[in-house]
Amino acid sequence: MKRQSGPFMTIIFACAAALAAMVAPLPSAQAQGRTIRLVALGDSLSAGYNLPQEAAFPVVLERALKAKGYKVEVANAGVSGDTTSGGLDRLDWSVPDGTDGVILELGANDMLRGLDPAGTRKNLESIVERLKSRNIPVMLAGMYASRNLGADYVQKFDSIYPDIAKKHDLVLYPFFLDGVVGERSLNLPDGMHPTAKGVEIIVERILPSVESFLARLSQR
Repeated sequence: MKRQSGPFMTIIFACAAALAAMVAPLPSAQAQGRTIRLVALGDSLSAGYNLPQEAAFPVVLERALKAKGYKVEVANAGVSGDTTSGGLDRLDWSVPDGTDGVILELGANDMLRGLDPAGTRKNLESIVERLKSRNIPVMLAGMYASRNLGADYVQKFDSIYPDIAKKHDLVLYPFFLDGVVGERSLNLPDGMHPTAKGVEIIVERILPSVESFLARLSQR
């Protein structure tokens, strides 16, 4: 068969290249588009209590995401000792305009103070609704109640996060301290706040959920 050349083959090659581009995997929107700006709205657990700034959750999370090719910034809006009420009060200035998504990590101090879970639920839902009204999606990082608070309190508190996530169709990471709580080597001497290594474990475990959240953001 005689080999074709000239304009005919040029057209064939162009069509083949276009077809290959259509079927080839597309790079992630995060990797190729603009920088995604996240805010970690939380308490001392995410703020990096008694840790160097570079060991705080938002910094470690940002570093882990960038290592996977995401163009992302994670702002630290954690305030030690903050309750859900405090987070609601400072919401507008903690989450500036231009934020693409919020990782909401609040409620541990409500639980430690024995505050009524109904109030915690109301505050968290108000935060979610106010952010949604600003067109800012939320990922919920949950908390479990200490079992010594009694079965009734535990049931009411633990149900807050999955209920809100289901109602508002949020990405939920059920327990922020998963893999760290109760591990002496991963907590500071107070037994409640993670060490730098503990933060790394938290980030490692929460990362798939954050990637799911970023995937949702890329579809907006």
